[in-house]
Amino acid sequence: MKSTYLIKLATVGEAGSGVMPVTRLRLRSSMAVLAPLILLSLTACERGQFSGRPDFADLVDEVSPSVVNISAVTATLPAQQQASATEEPNAEGAPKGDASEQLPDWFKKYYNEHGGEEAAPSEDDSESQSLGSGFVLWDDGYILTNFHVVRDAKEVVVRLLDRRQFTAQVIGGDEPSDLALLKIDATDLPVVKLADSGKVRPGQWVLAIGSPFGFDYSVTAGIVSAKGRALQTEQYVPFIQSDVAINPGNSGGPLFNLKGEVVGVNSQIYSQSGGYQGVSFSIPIDVAAKVARQLKEHGKVTRGWLGVVVQEVDRATAQKLGMDKPEGALVARVISGSPGEKAGLKSGDVILTYNDHVLASSTSLPPEVGSSDPGEIVTLQVMRERKKITIKVEVGKLDAQLDAQAQDVAPQPKPPVGPLGMVAVPLTAEQRRSAQVVAGGVLISDVSDGPALRAGIRPGDVLLQINGQQVDSVQRLTEVVTRLTPGASVPLLVQRRGAPLFLALDLPSTGKP
Repeated sequence: MKSTYLIKLATVGEAGSGVMPVTRLRLRSSMAVLAPLILLSLTACERGQFSGRPDFADLVDEVSPSVVNISAVTATLPAQQQASATEEPNAEGAPKGDASEQLPDWFKKYYNEHGGEEAAPSEDDSESQSLGSGFVLWDDGYILTNFHVVRDAKEVVVRLLDRRQFTAQVIGGDEPSDLALLKIDATDLPVVKLADSGKVRPGQWVLAIGSPFGFDYSVTAGIVSAKGRALQTEQYVPFIQSDVAINPGNSGGPLFNLKGEVVGVNSQIYSQSGGYQGVSFSIPIDVAAKVARQLKEHGKVTRGWLGVVVQEVDRATAQKLGMDKPEGALVARVISGSPGEKAGLKSGDVILTYNDHVLASSTSLPPEVGSSDPGEIVTLQVMRERKKITIKVEVGKLDAQLDAQAQDVAPQPKPPVGPLGMVAVPLTAEQRRSAQVVAGGVLISDVSDGPALRAGIRPGDVLLQINGQQVDSVQRLTEVVTRLTPGASVPLLVQRRGAPLFLALDLPSTGKP
């Protein structure tokens, strides 16, 4: 390609006969000067320097000193929990269908030691070690990381880029946002610069530095895929989605923009294999910094509370209410004595905006309310009886009991045993966190004699797929099962103790499974 361009440049102005016009002489003279410069530019393009792909090397050198590696020694599960989590042995005395048997040796070693950031319990070990990342938020020794990295930690060790190690104190943790603030005895530390995460745009380049699988200071890059993602595991966080490779050990590490500013805290991945699949989620730094300040000042986080139970607005409901499109949060119930009830909110209202912030869906409301300070007066635009009205609410203070009451539902009858011989129920937010499942799946709460038991399914498994079909609800599970062919053998994908596991399900040869 280089020689082709040189030939073209050398022949500019050469064609024709007779006296060469002055303009052509000038062009030829100019090209003699410009040709080396153009050649240099073309060479740089071939090297990728001007190809539109950024070179992160200087950025990595600049920001790496503020990133830390975190190891946390935690207690293993109590004996009774270990017994319930242990699989039934097969005829040879080994656990039947253990996921570790299907992992490569290096991955098996990682999971034995870290268990996807929390080590699996064993009979011999009374302690386990989680591995994650973090970054220096304030130069007097304050480190921000994920809550799940240091959950139940007996000891937390922070290691800096210069190989110095410190035993850290956990100042406070906030499980709803999955953030924790640590303190080490050090001063004049290199701190990160914070971005305005509200200005982050899909398509922008971002960079992550962390310790995936224990490999310190690994660098990965990609782009922002979306903003404001709601996950069932943390309802108060509008996650930043990216395609940056994030794996176990990256948790708690920073997500940088091209200015070297932190835009988010790497927290979760969407995976059905246990590893990165192109969908990573980070906590916006605006949310994280507010949580960190509260943890530093008070040791805990205070959130706003409306006292309403909301659900999605579907197309049929939107048409019935005279709305142009499905949007907002439909109020299904108003808690007695709550700020919402005092302000006049009613069941059937649709909250369209919160302090002029448009609510695209019901999942947009909890982060808005949670970020409000108790006592703050907020303005809601509400659709009621096909008319838009404005309601002002004095935000209350959320506590665990009120939150549980708001999320509580009427008692449901015991789910029936399905045709496969298992009982499936929806996952709660806590169960998702424990199983390390970001989206989809149903919890197997009971297994009786039948195809599921013979396939190796156990109570506590999270069923993700049947015969390659995603399962994200009990209804979806029923639909997939009714279409299965009698007598066939189909694969099942379950999540067991944080690790994926494929099982083979043999269907009865007659009738429905």
